[in-house]
Amino acid sequence: MYSKEQTQNLQQQTEDLIKEHNSKSINTKAIETLRTVLRFHEYRYYILNDPLISDFEYDTLYKLLEKIEEEHPTLITPDSPTQRVAKGLTKDFPTVQHLVPMLSLDNSYNSADLIEFDRKAKELSGVDEIEYCVEPKFDGSSISLIYENDLLVRGATRGDGVEGDDVTTNIKQIRSVPLSAKFSDFGLQQIEIRGEVLINKNNFSKYNAELMEEGFSPLANPRNAAAGTMRIKDPKEVAKRNLEAFVYHVSFYTMADGQKQPEALATHSGALQMLWDLGFRSPEKEKRMCNGINDVVKYCTEFEAKRDDLPYEIDGMVVKVNNIALQEKLGMTSHHPRWAIAYKFKARQATTKLIGIEFQVGRTGAVTPVAKLEPVAIGGVTVSSISVHNAEYINEKDLRIGDSVLIERAGDVIPQIVKSLPDVRKGTEHKIVFPNSCPVCHTKLFKEEEEAVWRCVNIDCPAQVVERIIHFVSKDAMDIRGLGDANVRKFYDLKLLQDIPGVYSLDFKKIGELEGFGKRSIDNLQSAIEASKKQPLHRLIYALGIRFVGETTAKTLAQAVKNLLDIKNFTIEELLLLEDVGPKVAGSIHHFFSNKQNIEMLHELEKLGIQFSNEKKQLSTTGNLSGQTFLFTGTLPTLKRSEAEAMVEEQGGQIVSGVSAKLNYLVVGEDAGSKLDKAKKLNTVKIISEEEFLKMINR
Repeated sequence: MYSKEQTQNLQQQTEDLIKEHNSKSINTKAIETLRTVLRFHEYRYYILNDPLISDFEYDTLYKLLEKIEEEHPTLITPDSPTQRVAKGLTKDFPTVQHLVPMLSLDNSYNSADLIEFDRKAKELSGVDEIEYCVEPKFDGSSISLIYENDLLVRGATRGDGVEGDDVTTNIKQIRSVPLSAKFSDFGLQQIEIRGEVLINKNNFSKYNAELMEEGFSPLANPRNAAAGTMRIKDPKEVAKRNLEAFVYHVSFYTMADGQKQPEALATHSGALQMLWDLGFRSPEKEKRMCNGINDVVKYCTEFEAKRDDLPYEIDGMVVKVNNIALQEKLGMTSHHPRWAIAYKFKARQATTKLIGIEFQVGRTGAVTPVAKLEPVAIGGVTVSSISVHNAEYINEKDLRIGDSVLIERAGDVIPQIVKSLPDVRKGTEHKIVFPNSCPVCHTKLFKEEEEAVWRCVNIDCPAQVVERIIHFVSKDAMDIRGLGDANVRKFYDLKLLQDIPGVYSLDFKKIGELEGFGKRSIDNLQSAIEASKKQPLHRLIYALGIRFVGETTAKTLAQAVKNLLDIKNFTIEELLLLEDVGPKVAGSIHHFFSNKQNIEMLHELEKLGIQFSNEKKQLSTTGNLSGQTFLFTGTLPTLKRSEAEAMVEEQGGQIVSGVSAKLNYLVVGEDAGSKLDKAKKLNTVKIISEEEFLKMINR
């Protein structure tokens, strides 16, 4: 960005400004020079990591600029270094639409996947050899930046890919994001660029150390820390975390009148170079141009070997067709571009000691063993607990207390024990004994013949009671905000909340005496509890936590009755007549509504004003989907599952809970599982994408 001559001149100007400041002779005429010098030193520090002056000298000049602007506010410009940190707290982040949707990337895990990607790209493009640009896949939080007339006007999170949160104020706290850049030198009037917000390993460690010194819990990992920071309302707190940003893609641009497209934007590598030259931290230094897929595979392998030496976390490499015209020819699916693919690195592994087993009880009474480990850092996360599922899993892995074990983060997310290491046992290890009775209430455990899970059958078991309340108030159930896991457990321990009906008779006077519960938080909690009484019937049914009854089956039950208590009159045979209700589900529903304690609880909830009647929507008989059945699987590119299901019902269609001969359409998103495999075996089910689904309903 700066030539050797410019660097020398700016360094000389820096020295002159410091001298002038010391002699008290500086005046307002020097203000633009002062801003230019500060921007130069920000670039040296935050982009090149090669400062030319001390922090004290930088702070001296920065405070000088603040003083001049305070005395002469009319001289302040939007891109002044002082305008990064806003005054006070931001309001709630408004939702904004991206100029171009932020799609996901298709994933590959080995060289064979990359070779197949190359074969398809050649086949679709008709090109014999493709030049690729390969760069790190940063493990942070995705952002979108818009510049207009050289000024940063908006920064947003990825959100659902179509819309994100406007976090412009927080973006301005990131020193590696220029507040202005000379895009006009390239003839550009407006440009949208994509990037990733990161916190480097050193800054992450320092910040966690500070938190622990102050008595707070440390942050989980750099990625979550970066994403969470973008949602903080106090920009000064955001600035403290020393975030960085890499930009790696130009998604949209418009030219100024009479200007032609710059040559730099004819290739992806040219765009990266342009961004670097304009002062952005692009992967210009980390990228490699590869002629053919064999070079790509080689570079990905080389980079994976040195990932731990990098100052920031990466979880793979991104391979992109370099020529933009060829990218446009290849196009994209509703989920991902056909001209790019992510090469994911192997799961991170580490060895540690298994020092104990803790048995936890869930809301259905399932007893789950959790392995307690000597804390070990793996993939940017410190792991100290891992679920080991059930007794059969423990025996299969031959796990013993005191064992050295190999663990990994599958997909860099969920930690699991790969195996024990019996060859290094010292003889002091001992077998894990699964309890015969509940570790909480000491009731004898029971296991169905066809299941691997042992259960506590005491419905009044304190652990189950707490978990049932937590499920009842959760987002997808009664959605009572302010009554999360921690508060439910606290209220239960203090005997302020002992069962589900107790949610609606909390003693707010006593809660107000607790630390952290002011008038505003109590008012919000009361409002959320009152609002939950009007939740639709299917949400209440799901909230009851009936085993095997998910959200779809809850809707099926709600549509079959006028009042919740009508379900207790259904026989198992009548339940089996309902859509997608099989013997196991029917038996569980019948068992729940045959239990005297459950019926008493329901009567109590009804007296407390919870809506038990079914306000049935009049389903359209003329909609585009009338008479058709749908099921969704995987993560959809732009829609939430609940939104897509609502669209089906609005158009006269019906949601079913499983793949069967009754299913007409399976809408498939990312990471589709067994439902897709089952549907492929049935010739009667049509498998479609979200894009095809949206066309069906003319949205």
